[in-house]
Amino acid sequence: MKYPLFLGAGAVLAVAAAAMAVPSTTQKADADGNGSVSKAEAMAKADEKFAKMDANGDGKVSVEDRSAIVKAHFAEMDTDKNGSINEAEFVAAHAARVAKRGDMGMDGGPMGEGRMGERHHGGRGGRHGGMKMLTNADANGDKAVTRDEFRAAAEARFVKADTDKNGAISATEHQAMRGKGRWPNAGN
Repeated sequence: MKYPLFLGAGAVLAVAAAAMAVPSTTQKADADGNGSVSKAEAMAKADEKFAKMDANGDGKVSVEDRSAIVKAHFAEMDTDKNGSINEAEFVAAHAARVAKRGDMGMDGGPMGEGRMGERHHGGRGGRHGGMKMLTNADANGDKAVTRDEFRAAAEARFVKADTDKNGAISATEHQAMRGKGRWPNAGN
């Protein structure tokens, strides 16, 4: 079976869905290991994620970046380099991704084995949640997100998540946002 390469015009907005939540997890952004994420740590993580998404290095995340990321992912999955992905290659790539990220289903087992966990279909925001986050970040509506737009959206979410306004997101504040089902969008 061959799997098609999907490059929809709005697909660029989905590539960074998880990246727009600041921080994606307290542990990942907590550079100094003190149990909370400062604004500086959150912005550093946002910059790191933006740089990763800006595949062509032109200072914005756009359809072209999504295309480059998808093509690189396809090439990585196509282990026999024949221009198509067979079922064995697809399953192996999925298993490697699950092992790397540690995706877990709601019952604690790995996803992709018939379990529907919270990360299935795009995470807490779902497929459309990530698109809404990036659409909100696209301040000028040009269907591309610049580094400045990305940082502004990340900062707005940080401010909303920092409920005690002490300049850091504690594990408790992080859990409270997760308990609401999603991180706040910049436009809300």
